[in-house]
Amino acid sequence: MPACQTVIPVSDPSQVGEARRQVIRIAEQASFGEADRGKAAIVVTELATNLARHATDGLILAQAHLFADRKSVEILSIDRGPGISDVPRCLEDGFSTGGTPGTGLGAARRLSTEFEIYSTEPAGTIVFCRVEETVRRRSERSSFSWGVINCPAPNEVDCGDSWSLRESKDRLSLMLADGLGHGPFAAAAAEEATIVFDRDPFAPLPSIFSAAHIRMQGTRGGAMAAAQIDSSNGEMKYVGVGNIAGHLRGLEGEAKRGLFSHNGTLGAQLHKIQQFDYQCPIPGLLVMHSDGLQSRWSFDCYEGLTQSHPAIISAVLYRDFTRGRDDVTIAVVRVSPNDRDNSASQT
Repeated sequence: MPACQTVIPVSDPSQVGEARRQVIRIAEQASFGEADRGKAAIVVTELATNLARHATDGLILAQAHLFADRKSVEILSIDRGPGISDVPRCLEDGFSTGGTPGTGLGAARRLSTEFEIYSTEPAGTIVFCRVEETVRRRSERSSFSWGVINCPAPNEVDCGDSWSLRESKDRLSLMLADGLGHGPFAAAAAEEATIVFDRDPFAPLPSIFSAAHIRMQGTRGGAMAAAQIDSSNGEMKYVGVGNIAGHLRGLEGEAKRGLFSHNGTLGAQLHKIQQFDYQCPIPGLLVMHSDGLQSRWSFDCYEGLTQSHPAIISAVLYRDFTRGRDDVTIAVVRVSPNDRDNSASQT
């Protein structure tokens, strides 16, 4: 399963170096070449420097994504203010409000394979960057783009939540699991569910859940939800057991539609496995999250957010609606009429 994100607070220039060291470590563990490690290091240095100079409650979230056909380091810069009044101008070289050369965000954009900013005054700014290994970049386009936040509870190293995602042609399969409690024992339970999913992500969902229930026996057990989407016809299959929440919505102001999950605990008390079939709006969004996120989140106060990259959307939800005392995983998938280059099959 993917490693959970490294969370690095940045409120002072002295913390910029730590952010750079952590991202270099992540890139090395992903076997990035020297040139691509250097790109990721420059990107995080520019983002962290910007946080230290201008932002409030700044965080860097970093993780590697390892895919069958490519690998990348993802870096999110998150803050709670003051926001950027003119985003296009701040990306121009030479623009600065702090007496610096003003090349930070522009440099980060140039070195990133994917880059996006979402900022509102005074709420704050999210900057999303993915740096892909050069030799593995693809040109194929996909119907899906996605972003995932996966962070451990405070003072924990291991995240008790896990997730996995696969794409194949016009299909996507996504799974979230939440081990009971938090820490290494919760992480071990969630990992068992991920192992089962990864064996055959497009197998019938009830069979995946039955196998996960057996595999998780002897662990703490946990909750699990999974969705399989076919973008050619908008059909989505969904199964949920326990407290993983799922929602579907369109992009133009539609209310979110909750997805049904049965009570129970995989590995312990499994009352019922039932697949539900939904029609996914295209374009539309699927949001799935563990109970580390408040249940009453909303996009209503965020102008233009639903048009942003799913990584931006998940970061805004994390910043503004996380409970702050538990593991949290937030997965956002955009289903589009084949308009984004984000095709991947995770190893």
